[in-house]
Amino acid sequence: MIRPTSPEDTAAILDLAVSSGLFPSDATAEVAGVLAGCLDGGMGPDHCWVTDDDGGPVGVAYFAPERMTEGTWNLYMIAVRPDRQRQGRGAALVRHVEQAVAARGARILLVETSGLASFERTRAFYRKCGYDEEARIRDFYKAGDDKVVFRKALPAGD
Repeated sequence: MIRPTSPEDTAAILDLAVSSGLFPSDATAEVAGVLAGCLDGGMGPDHCWVTDDDGGPVGVAYFAPERMTEGTWNLYMIAVRPDRQRQGRGAALVRHVEQAVAARGARILLVETSGLASFERTRAFYRKCGYDEEARIRDFYKAGDDKVVFRKALPAGD
């Protein structure tokens, strides 16, 4: 069941961020700060976290509008617990996000990831979900680690 994230989910979401390989265990403070800011309303109502709950959080997504645009949104984070991957949960989270932002007038959803070989499965996932590679910024994260931006145009009224 995909539902809005609650403050009680914080520890599980930080664990998800680490176990999924998105962040090293010593780099979750920023995730915790963004999550706390959203849950207390400090980041505005358009910053959304949703949780895939199956007796506890097993997946999470964070998305928000791109400032100074009309209808462009970003999927900033999506993670599924490793033992729950390859069950369609990630795709269900992406579809949920697409429907939620389309209902808010989104035209485009962007998502970025690393260009490292170890992220090929992640890039393949986005392609399978209908995203096209739109841009690649060489050496963005660090020397040899490109930023890859994927884009999907959302149907009107989706």
